[in-house]
Amino acid sequence: MINVSEQHAPRSLIVTFYGAYGRSVPGPVPVSELIRLLAAVGVDAPSVRSSVSRLKRRGLLLSARTAAGAAGYALSQDARQLLDDGDRRIYATAPEQDEGWVLAVFSVPESERQKRHVLRSRLAGLGFGTAAPGVWIAPARLYEETRHTLVRLRLGPYVDLFRGEHLGFAATAEAVARWWDLAGIAKQHEAFLDRHAPVLHGWERREETPTEEAYRDYLLALDSWRHLPYADPGLPAALLPADWPGVRSAAVFRALHARLREAGARFAGTGS
Repeated sequence: MINVSEQHAPRSLIVTFYGAYGRSVPGPVPVSELIRLLAAVGVDAPSVRSSVSRLKRRGLLLSARTAAGAAGYALSQDARQLLDDGDRRIYATAPEQDEGWVLAVFSVPESERQKRHVLRSRLAGLGFGTAAPGVWIAPARLYEETRHTLVRLRLGPYVDLFRGEHLGFAATAEAVARWWDLAGIAKQHEAFLDRHAPVLHGWERREETPTEEAYRDYLLALDSWRHLPYADPGLPAALLPADWPGVRSAAVFRALHARLREAGARFAGTGS
């Protein structure tokens, strides 16, 4: 059995599986099937069970029975909303021009400072940059997902959201370099390329597409990729350094998706 690296934690792979294939299953995914499908990417049965328990405690998975009476797990409504929001990130293409910005301005009483920490971590996790203390900024297209997240976490009363444009005084590209750690984001793209570009090149040399191999390589690539659009807010090329590695990493992911997803679906039992 292949080893699952720290990057591919069992709990993350389960979420990735449901996002790629599991949510199209009519009804819950049987436990036995979940164990089979996670074994294909190197996760043993005890790790599946313990990870599912954590996802249940977080309210993302629900215990349910299949039509045949087998034990299984279904996505909660919150989980489906998270996956739907994630789709808009994972499969998006970078905008050609600046579409404006959404600003999140928050104020949390000292007596509730734990919520301040949660707010900061969630905004960072959504891809916001820091424009000033208590003022966070992201491309305007992230407004709906931001709103969903703040409502779900009951943080809306502490935040005001605004839409607008950057008028200066610094050039927007210069300001963007202050708002985000572009060097750190670039390293994440380069790590994705180091891991998955050779996988793509291997598939490009092959004519056949064995379903289990396709499933394994696609799920691992998606598990790596799906975190990147949250670190990288998807800025227009004009605001990014020359030869931005995100362009190449997105191309590699799209090529793997096109080559492997449907074959992987047949292994997962969700394809035609």
